[in-house]
Amino acid sequence: MSRRLAEGMPPTPPRAAGPAQRAVIALGANLGERADTIAEAIADLGRLPMTSLVAAAEPIESVAITLGGPDADAPRYLNTVALVDTRLAPSLLLGYLHAIEGRHGRERRERWGSRTLDLDLIAYGDVRSNEPALVLPHPRAAERDFVLDPWLSIDPDAVLPGVGTVADLRAALPGGTA
Repeated sequence: MSRRLAEGMPPTPPRAAGPAQRAVIALGANLGERADTIAEAIADLGRLPMTSLVAAAEPIESVAITLGGPDADAPRYLNTVALVDTRLAPSLLLGYLHAIEGRHGRERRERWGSRTLDLDLIAYGDVRSNEPALVLPHPRAAERDFVLDPWLSIDPDAVLPGVGTVADLRAALPGGTA
């Protein structure tokens, strides 16, 4: 990672992707001072260039999901979702999200391991991408109540592009309501 990106600045001056797009960002943390970290990360999102924070849901607690499935013995996660309007290109926004994670001590040692902060770009407008570095919408968002529940709380009419309404996706999960 470049020094500029690690300090929260883009590698080059940001270029607008066109008109502002609504981006959905999932935040999670299960190590350290989770609530403080989530609050600081939300504030960081609001300070991104060409980006404005629209809303952030109240955090919820969830069991840790590991490669082996739910792990009740692992530290529990605090999760939320934030909505931002941004003119940053999706790949540049993702770079900023990684920089925010890094500033909060995120280390990428183990896939689906415990972490001080995890920021996932869930959706970016209606953009769909299968590029290895940027898959949109997030491929597992429709399966995660800890993403869908907070998202619904701040945007009851939300749609996961190419998948369906968030309300219908949540209703299809265990514990969902029809």
